[in-house]
Amino acid sequence: MARVQLGKIYEPGKVESKWYRYWEQNGFFMPGESDDRKPFTVLIPPPNVTGILHMGHVLNNTVQDILVRRARMRGNNTLWLPGTDHASIATEAKLAAALKEEGLDKRSIGREKFLERAWDWAHNYGGTILEQLKRLGCSCDWTRTAFTMDETYSRAVIETFVRLYEEGLIYRGKRLINWDPVGQTALSDEEVIHRETDGHLWYFRYPLRDDDGHVTVATTRPETMLGDTGVAVNPADGRFSHLIGKRVILPLVDRELPIIADEFVDPEFGTGAVKVTPAHDPNDYQLGQRHNLEMVNILLPDATLNDNVPEQFIGMDRFQARKAVVAEIESQGLLEKLEDHVSSVGYSQRTDAQVEPYLSLQWFLDMQELAKPAREAVDSGQITFYPPRWVKVYDHWLANIQDWCISRQLWWGHRIPAWYGPDDRIFVARTETEAYAQAREHYEQDDVTLEQDPDVLDTWFSSWLWPIATLGWPDSDCPDLKRFYPTQDLVTAPDIIFFWVARMVMAGLKFDGRIPFSTVYFNGIVRDKLGRRMSKSLGNSPDPLELIDTYGADALRMGMMLIAPQGQDILFSEEDIAHGRNYMNKIWNAARLVLMNLEKDRLPPRLNDLTRDRLAAVDLWILSRLQSTLTKVEGAYARYRMNDVAKAIYDFVWADYCDWYLEFIKTRLNSDDSRDRETAQAVAVNVLKNILALIHPLAPFISEELWQQVKQENEPDLICAPYLTGNKQWESPEHEAEIQLLREAITAVRGVRSDMDVDPGKTADLIVRGPDKLTSVLAREIAHLQRLARVGELTTGVDISKPPHAATAVVDALELFIPLEGLIDLDVERERLQKRIQEMEGRLAAARKKLDNKDFIKRAPAEVVAHEREKQAAYQDRLDKLKENYQALV
Repeated sequence: MARVQLGKIYEPGKVESKWYRYWEQNGFFMPGESDDRKPFTVLIPPPNVTGILHMGHVLNNTVQDILVRRARMRGNNTLWLPGTDHASIATEAKLAAALKEEGLDKRSIGREKFLERAWDWAHNYGGTILEQLKRLGCSCDWTRTAFTMDETYSRAVIETFVRLYEEGLIYRGKRLINWDPVGQTALSDEEVIHRETDGHLWYFRYPLRDDDGHVTVATTRPETMLGDTGVAVNPADGRFSHLIGKRVILPLVDRELPIIADEFVDPEFGTGAVKVTPAHDPNDYQLGQRHNLEMVNILLPDATLNDNVPEQFIGMDRFQARKAVVAEIESQGLLEKLEDHVSSVGYSQRTDAQVEPYLSLQWFLDMQELAKPAREAVDSGQITFYPPRWVKVYDHWLANIQDWCISRQLWWGHRIPAWYGPDDRIFVARTETEAYAQAREHYEQDDVTLEQDPDVLDTWFSSWLWPIATLGWPDSDCPDLKRFYPTQDLVTAPDIIFFWVARMVMAGLKFDGRIPFSTVYFNGIVRDKLGRRMSKSLGNSPDPLELIDTYGADALRMGMMLIAPQGQDILFSEEDIAHGRNYMNKIWNAARLVLMNLEKDRLPPRLNDLTRDRLAAVDLWILSRLQSTLTKVEGAYARYRMNDVAKAIYDFVWADYCDWYLEFIKTRLNSDDSRDRETAQAVAVNVLKNILALIHPLAPFISEELWQQVKQENEPDLICAPYLTGNKQWESPEHEAEIQLLREAITAVRGVRSDMDVDPGKTADLIVRGPDKLTSVLAREIAHLQRLARVGELTTGVDISKPPHAATAVVDALELFIPLEGLIDLDVERERLQKRIQEMEGRLAAARKKLDNKDFIKRAPAEVVAHEREKQAAYQDRLDKLKENYQALV
């Protein structure tokens, strides 16, 4: 591509649309089909088909794209496979709302028509979020976009169910489950959000059957007493030992309840005697199982009371019934007292309805056999978590795992492949034809009628197959499964570590025998500056597309990475994205400056074509700083510390390259000395190319745009250009130290001139006292001091005297004196030194306080303590010199 003159202003909108279209049309996002390169695979956590882009997606997908783009540049055969999840509950909620506006509901139109609408909705709106991810720059292979309801994916889901059923791991049973009365479906434990809720503790008296007196029980849910089938006490509680084995009469219902003893009962709760409602409390369910108590369900699916309760309560909503039961108990003189009480109440993650423990016939998956190898895969280090603290959370859940309720009372989703015969015999099969064949063989007749189970599988039952099903399983000969599985990196939120991460490990090991990924990176949650979760209701959730329109996608990506420490929550502010935009403008302007000073249509020679003797000290410094930055960046990538990657590149580009190196060489770029000019141009361009390669994974659009202006004709586009490996020959700690000293000296002189309000047009002589090793550096680089700090004559020496009325600065082991006769007001200089003395005394006091802290000395690493002691000594040295210089002006 011919070099063009860059505009004065970077316009991300034009650049981003151009390059994304170019990359996609030319197949850069697609892996090679017959390719022996090492594969690198990332599978996108499939967003809900109902979803639209939010800031959490921006964070998560930016991290994924950074990893993918870097791998592509490193020569891997890279696949980032995108897709969406059918999201049964969320999608049905959307459709229900749309039907309601038409005065309809799903029952009135029937299953077939409802599913037609669901598919229409998925086809029309389901790809919205994927198109939005393109605006962010996500380099997915869109030709492989998967959907969990696709025919091939659905085949994998059904195959999984059938295999696990045939192994006896999937079973159907009546058990207590979490029930969402609004969504009218079962929920897994992980789909229930527990919140501390203010309520009451009611104390009811249950009369003894054969004696005078009563037993007082406490409850937070009075309406459930209508389903009580026992009263329990702790066998070690002497207050009730004489009552064990006796019976009480359940008020309002007149049912006899046994008084049983069980160690589960907490003697400290309430009175120490508890009502037992096996059909409406998980703990009571277990207690009822142990003591063979009757299960009395008092609720209908919509949480109204059924006909297992006295007639006066039938049809009442559960909360209405609560008030009615309390009123009736009180009217009979059986309400002993009422106390305020805070309870942990479960709410549906999807509908926010208060969840009911509900006795229901459901399908379950036995998790014990699956959990053990999944736990070993992480504990043995086959799978690495970043941050590692999530290993304990993962282990705890797997060690205490319960059977998974996998059936949902919905229509949108994978229908359970089970058919029921006339005698309720179950036929589980891959197809209806196969089920009928089983039935005919079993009943020994052709005229058989079967009914398929109306329920669908939990959405996560399909999602746990994502790594293998998207790559072609259960077809073991599928080329993609052979080439791209196992995958490498999974980037996800920690709140689905149980829903998804752990279960994918189980599925991968169970059905393929291999782990699904080797690394899991848990990103944090994006919050506002007050630490609140972002939500539309709070008005604190910005539209990412509007941010892209305003600042550009690269600015959004870079701004997010700079504030995203590994695994920690992010306190977001739009100022952070504005900061990202400023950074993009900095790069643009730097490139523009370099390009403006090049020969027309001719690039300077490659760096390797230059002999070392042609390079100035600042050239060797910037090349060494580049190598140091590369080392730092690679180390941060190895530890999956994306913010450290961003910060290292940011600091090098902004401070080292733009603010200093380009300033150092500005006059050389158009010097009359053609050899020196060519050298400066060559270093500037080659370092710029390295910067663009470094930043491409984070800011792909601006880097590709600028790369086209500096790449040689035979070099590829940046998206697939070889990633940087560094060149040890350019490492030079000596030059880094020397130019750092020069920078500090220039900054110090500038600071004095600014503080003293010295006329910018005037030069000021500089006298430097200190060791020859350091003063010689400044002497060699006098030209930079003269041009960038307006220094006149430079005088150096080990024992040189400080001239009268001179401003002072301390740099490393050097004292810098600037004679101020005719330039400053001496009173102002005295005041400046007093302020510096106070500032240094504050630093010294802080250092002493830290080192006087015994806990700090005990707990901090030895190198940290040593560093603090070095700082204290340096502060003391500088303070002494400042005080000495102040005395010189008195």
